[in-house]
Amino acid sequence: MSDSYFPRWRAQTGPARSVVAPDERLAWPQMFAMGVQHVVAMFGSTVLAPLLMGFDPNLCIFMSGVGTLLFFVVVGGRVPSYLGSSFAFIGLVIAVTGYGGQGPNTNIPVALGGIIACGVVYALIGVLVSVIGTKWIETLMPPVVTGSIVAVIGLNLAPIAVKGVSASTFDSWMAIVTVLCVGGVAVFTRGMLQRLLILVGLLIAYAIYAIVTNGMGLGKPIDFSIVANAAWFGMPKFMAPVFDPHAMTLLAPIAVILVAENLGHIKAVSAMTGYNLDRYVGRAFIGDGLATIVSGFAGGTGVTTYAENIGVMAVTKIYSTLVFVIAALIALVLGFSPKFGAVIATIPGPVLGGVSIVVFGLIAVTGARIWVVNKVDFSDNRNLIVAAVTLVLGAGDFSLKLGGFGLGGIGTATFGAIILYALLRRKPAQEAAL
Repeated sequence: MSDSYFPRWRAQTGPARSVVAPDERLAWPQMFAMGVQHVVAMFGSTVLAPLLMGFDPNLCIFMSGVGTLLFFVVVGGRVPSYLGSSFAFIGLVIAVTGYGGQGPNTNIPVALGGIIACGVVYALIGVLVSVIGTKWIETLMPPVVTGSIVAVIGLNLAPIAVKGVSASTFDSWMAIVTVLCVGGVAVFTRGMLQRLLILVGLLIAYAIYAIVTNGMGLGKPIDFSIVANAAWFGMPKFMAPVFDPHAMTLLAPIAVILVAENLGHIKAVSAMTGYNLDRYVGRAFIGDGLATIVSGFAGGTGVTTYAENIGVMAVTKIYSTLVFVIAALIALVLGFSPKFGAVIATIPGPVLGGVSIVVFGLIAVTGARIWVVNKVDFSDNRNLIVAAVTLVLGAGDFSLKLGGFGLGGIGTATFGAIILYALLRRKPAQEAAL
């Protein structure tokens, strides 16, 4: 890459199917098409996360665009990544706001203060990494720890998904139909359709729900009048934060989870592109932290780098960072459309719950995948104990309070994994002889 702050993005001159590097670009029509594809890839999760927390998904789409542009500037256009709504916040945001799972969350301002606190901690970690490097993070959070933390996020959220589809027998069956729709797309389709399994599966289940309720009179019908009455263009509905000390201390530790997630994503992109991105890790943390702070001040969720978009890059072999500028600009345009937000608001609860079951399960399995890919040795009792304790603390939502400071299940599991691994890292000299 060039020595200037931003790359020069030379036009790709190789064969049509060759790798497009971060500092290269395709013809602009192709770049726009790739930008649309990345918006579609991030869409399902970036909309699902705010819906589960009672946030305005339209605003969160808008803030994902703002956050991605901010990240792009901070990393100097060197790291290809899209920033979307983070699932790591869901459990704790629901805990601090008391959200019941239906409609808007009236206590969002309290959560926003905690999201901002998390962003500040995250950015400060980025500053530290910029000064002393990433070795200390890799020592504190080896694959057995990061895999356990990621798995815990999915397991901790599982009761939320199940509760959301248990209001009636009809809701439960529609959730199962939704799971089957997503599973069918995942197994029986190919190419880009398969990459968009969550979105396509949701659309199929949505159509089935509409036929069964609006067409056949079973269950609660979808109210399409809100779409008809919504304007095509309008300002996003911003919201101011409230800085509650309890919420801030509860949500700030999520920064550790985001660090582990972001570091893993950057390592993955480095491996795929052949570019060593280690020197940009600190700036990536700072960019992600600042994006989370800005999102919190506007009324949006915390954000993180998206594995969905890394998956698209792996399939297409197009890593140009300019693609993400285009994707971010498209997200900004969508954020200015209340009609788009109204369409999202019509997604039935059972369909959303069914998708949640799949997504939360995939998050848990992703943690296990980290163990497999990195060949974590579970014949080593240290790894076995760290993983076992972490999973139970998180899945059981084990909470811990010390004075005015409190941690929920994900927080105790995260810090428990890090501390437990550090305590057990030094093996007695006699162990080899046993």
